[in-house]
Amino acid sequence: MRNLGTVENQMMGGIGMFADSIHINFKNPAAYSKLGVQAGEDFGITTYAAGVSHKMIRLKSFTEQQNTSITNLDYLALAFTLRKGWGLGFGIMPFSSVGYSLFSENTNSTGAEVTNSYTGEGGLNRVYMSTGYQIFKDVSIGVTANFNFGKFDYRRIQSVEGVQFGTLDDRSSRVNGLDFNYALSYTPTFKDKYNLVASVRINTQANLVSENTQQVGSFSLVNGQNIEVLDVDLAAQDLRNTELKIPTTTTLGLGYGEERKWFVGAEYSFQGLSSFSNDFLGVDNLEYKDASSLALGGFFIPEATSFTSYLKRVTYRAGVRLDKTGMIVNNTEINNFGITFGLGLPLSRSFSNLNLGFEFGRRGTTSADLLEESYFKVNVGMSLNDQWFRKRKIN
Repeated sequence: MRNLGTVENQMMGGIGMFADSIHINFKNPAAYSKLGVQAGEDFGITTYAAGVSHKMIRLKSFTEQQNTSITNLDYLALAFTLRKGWGLGFGIMPFSSVGYSLFSENTNSTGAEVTNSYTGEGGLNRVYMSTGYQIFKDVSIGVTANFNFGKFDYRRIQSVEGVQFGTLDDRSSRVNGLDFNYALSYTPTFKDKYNLVASVRINTQANLVSENTQQVGSFSLVNGQNIEVLDVDLAAQDLRNTELKIPTTTTLGLGYGEERKWFVGAEYSFQGLSSFSNDFLGVDNLEYKDASSLALGGFFIPEATSFTSYLKRVTYRAGVRLDKTGMIVNNTEINNFGITFGLGLPLSRSFSNLNLGFEFGRRGTTSADLLEESYFKVNVGMSLNDQWFRKRKIN
């Protein structure tokens, strides 16, 4: 699963309850009600956002290690105020991704060497539309509609020493479906400058439909050409069209801070992942249990309105997160731990900014014949603000 937050969210440990007037917040649709409000503009502020990331990974087993890297476009988005207290946004981003190439060797009962190659690629993309509205003073609600779509391709190739032909198993899934994210935020102000932020978000169960195909056959080990390939009758096994039900995720958040100076918050998410299954791609050594995530993060701005020092206007962000993924492989729980930090760099004297982020993390373990993934990720995000629907007073 991909991180669905902006660079600003990710660098605060992934927390999503905080809302301001110049940044898009994918995680919390109620935050759209804040766009332009703190900036004091009645004619509307339009925000464009884009993000890319580069991730360097060290994969380590009990006996060896390898390095790899990947660069991704993380999101493209647009949001604007319809009127004070009401905002709208839409965009596109990756939702999940598959990418692996694994190679193993062993010996069968006759002493012949057996070689297996496993590859997979593809993923789901997400097109979304969000709106947020302030229904009462300090109380905002929001909703996001997500349409998820994509394709996954999996291949297993096996060859046996002394056997002329190898065998292949190719599987593909075309997946699409909807889910919704609802949010409620309560943001009272104390002593005219301190803000309490409390939020509840519910990402409803994603009901995805998977259209599956499978081919099995043999190929020549000399030239790689297929010898005989057959389409598997998945309809007879009731696997031609299957459902993927990604369970509901509930997130509770609480934070406190001073307007345009500092903020610190924590979020706890939980998901009933134990009910998830993929009948088409059953894996013998994998099971699921309920997942959870705990994140802590915040930011600090020395002096947002400083005219003498650029560094005082920079936003400094940091956070930490612990994810219990809910995946149990070889009877071992797969967890993820990450430390994040970054900078929000103002562009000129406008509301626009360049956001840089960094994350160190570790996922998995080398025990139980598994892989440990240590990673360092660099994020770059642009948040560009413009003014729409402004009535000219002087031509």
